[in-house]
Amino acid sequence: MKRDHAHQLEHLQAAIAQNTDHVANDGGSPSYGRVATPGMDARHGVILYLDEITVNFDGFKALNKLSLDISVGELRCIIGPNGAGKTTMMDVITGKTAASSGTAFFGQNIDLSKLNEAQIAHEGIGRKFQRPTVFEHHTVFQNLELAMKTDKRVKPTLFSRLTGEQSDAIGATLELIGLKREVWRSAGLLSHGQKQWLEIGMLLMQEPLLLLLDEPVAGMTDAETERTGELLNQLKGRHSLMVVEHDMDFVTSIAGNNKVTVLHEGSVLAEGSMTQVQSDQRVIEVYLGR
Repeated sequence: MKRDHAHQLEHLQAAIAQNTDHVANDGGSPSYGRVATPGMDARHGVILYLDEITVNFDGFKALNKLSLDISVGELRCIIGPNGAGKTTMMDVITGKTAASSGTAFFGQNIDLSKLNEAQIAHEGIGRKFQRPTVFEHHTVFQNLELAMKTDKRVKPTLFSRLTGEQSDAIGATLELIGLKREVWRSAGLLSHGQKQWLEIGMLLMQEPLLLLLDEPVAGMTDAETERTGELLNQLKGRHSLMVVEHDMDFVTSIAGNNKVTVLHEGSVLAEGSMTQVQSDQRVIEVYLGR
């Protein structure tokens, strides 16, 4: 067991070093994940379509003819007051809640209403909730290994051994999320921010195309918040991201010239750059002016 552990560590360290050289040489982010899935057609450049989605809860419209789309590789920030429908929207996208009417498509051809939560995750949509959910009694390495997109049936799991490619993927993810020095540390001993990054890393091990992140910087220190912004900007382009957040300073820091969507009473109130929505009188009245 100790020999296997040492072998894994040696291979992992080599993978991290190799990945670091790659980043230094080409100025980009490490290669991980996947560009496309055989079943999803995003040739038109749009990865998510929501068209007039309505969700009724006993007569209350949590979503009211909500329509938006997200481009491949885009980082989209979603803001709005409590009760605007942000969480319900993510529930519809991930199959947790069924829409009363309207359509939701992943790419051109995958009707999300026909899939359950597990199937949607398998197609390439990953979701991170506000509170981190990691395996606290397992090491950082083990958390990433357990999250890897592999055959999860009992027999393959019991007798599987990491391939060099899988170790490389873990090494690249550790480098990206900034936890390579914590690789053998129990997840329960990490800081709040580090747990959030680990959970993002666990999502990346599932090879998602679209990441939904719910208040990723809630409870973080200023330094952790800044590092999270850097991480999300590294992910942009290689993945499509939907970020729901209340921290306006953080949204401003990551939005750049990207489109920001403001929800109110279950519908899109405004869309545009952060500068544009901040100056929109309707947004000021219902949200920013509070």
